[in-house]
Amino acid sequence: MKKIFIAFLTILITLGTLTSCEDMLQEQNYGNPTIEDMMSNEANVILLVGQAYAEVKWVHDHWGYWGVSSLTSDECVCPTRLPGEHWADGGYWKNLNTHNWNAFGDAFKNIWNSTISGAVLCNKLISTLDTYKENMSNEIYLQYRGELEVMRSYYYYLLFDCFGRIPYLESFEDVTEPLMEPEIVWSHLVACLERNAPNLPVVTDATRATNYGRVTQGMAYSLLARLYLNAESYGCTPTNINLPEGCEVEITNTTDFYTHAVRCCDKVINSGAYSIEENYFDNFKILNENSRENIFVIVEDGNAKFDLRYNGSMSNKMRMVHLSLHYCHQTAWNMIEKPWNGFAARPTFIDLFDGKDVRGTGIGYGEETVGTNNPRQFAWFVGPVADKDGKVLKDENGDPAIITKDIISLSEATWNDGARFCKYEVDKTKKYDWAENDYVLMRYADVLWMKEEAILRGGQGSSGFNTPDFQTLKKRAFAYETNPAAAYASAYPDVLTLDNILDERGREFSWECIRRRDLIRFNQFDKVEYVTGKEPFRRWFPIPFSVIEKAKRDENGNPIWIQNEGY
Repeated sequence: MKKIFIAFLTILITLGTLTSCEDMLQEQNYGNPTIEDMMSNEANVILLVGQAYAEVKWVHDHWGYWGVSSLTSDECVCPTRLPGEHWADGGYWKNLNTHNWNAFGDAFKNIWNSTISGAVLCNKLISTLDTYKENMSNEIYLQYRGELEVMRSYYYYLLFDCFGRIPYLESFEDVTEPLMEPEIVWSHLVACLERNAPNLPVVTDATRATNYGRVTQGMAYSLLARLYLNAESYGCTPTNINLPEGCEVEITNTTDFYTHAVRCCDKVINSGAYSIEENYFDNFKILNENSRENIFVIVEDGNAKFDLRYNGSMSNKMRMVHLSLHYCHQTAWNMIEKPWNGFAARPTFIDLFDGKDVRGTGIGYGEETVGTNNPRQFAWFVGPVADKDGKVLKDENGDPAIITKDIISLSEATWNDGARFCKYEVDKTKKYDWAENDYVLMRYADVLWMKEEAILRGGQGSSGFNTPDFQTLKKRAFAYETNPAAAYASAYPDVLTLDNILDERGREFSWECIRRRDLIRFNQFDKVEYVTGKEPFRRWFPIPFSVIEKAKRDENGNPIWIQNEGY
């Protein structure tokens, strides 16, 4: 399934590197079809629109959005490891872990540049579609313009989620206005998504392959649900939002935010396009393109060129498993690339998991059952890193590689400290240089949990907590037990409360780019283990110093863009 999209992207990258589709089509004609003729062919429109996905490949890097989302939440930590001060890096990772970052962090600059590049590219492609609108049917025009507008909204959503005040533009022009306030950005994103979602394709079994990795109606409504559910955490109120003219959404009180979140979740649920996989790890296996649960993914090619946007920095490859596993995992699991022994789970995060929950460590089956030779699969690794004969491997210092949940400290951790992330299946056959697994950005399970939370917060709708999908969610978490449903009910409070939902979202969606915003929404962001920077302004990241420094100035010489409060 993914091969269709990868081949498609390969063509786009080639074209995009040399010239834009529009420029290519405007070259001198020697009896070939004109640009007007070509834009009347849907296949060429698809080719043009597909360029919009070029920037999404940077989202899941530790020097990008995924890095700052995870490292600032309770699900992830990157301690300095001794001996050798591995991952010290001038305190950069520690400052993210403790919430003491500043405006000079490289990740902030990377996020700003890549998301704005993506949004600007979408606007340019929209301009091309508008120019040749008369050469295609109205249905095709609305669908593909809608795809571009929603993809642009996704780029802006990532930027907005980080910085709040951003330069939001819906046209392809070079203008600099004051940064738009968060509640106004939210209003524009909601209006754009509400306008375009109905025009996007609903995924069916017949169209799942052609829509894979692309914007769909399910993706648009899932993103809308996130925006509504998080509206108050973004500072939105019924009185300060300003939905553009033509948007028929009514927000008269705070519970309306949650009623609209329920409505959008129901759009996804009632579409019949998605279902919960019976095996949790089917969503994250090496060939995970057949998952009916994944709504929107970054399509990976494990053998494609390793592309660095900035030297030693942001990459187009999903590297989180390599970031986390111990150096000795290379030998134990026959990996091409030696892991980097950096990122792990904060100990208190692992405490959320019952020992027999497949989404945790599996320590509940006994210490002798964990480690590299564990016949069962778990999302977090603890225990010995051993060869196939069970002999524990030693690192270059001569110390046995036995991973523990605990971390001595952020400044003096050992090479073995902290549970390691292995939710995504590791290639142990040396078939792929890097991760072939497609990275999951949106999942149907998230839609189900968002709906239940929105109802608890006052949204109008019918709970689905006792539906078959939820029963599958619970049972698959204890897949190795003879009575999984009973095991779940015994391990966790099987009732709907906000606190229980926050814990369950942590267990279900670890390292999926949503935990930071969850913690902010639940007022738990400053209560995370190791956090010392507890100022409220840290719910937004600082606008990168390089951006402020280069910002255009008004007639009095003052920069038009100013820094976020507190920085």
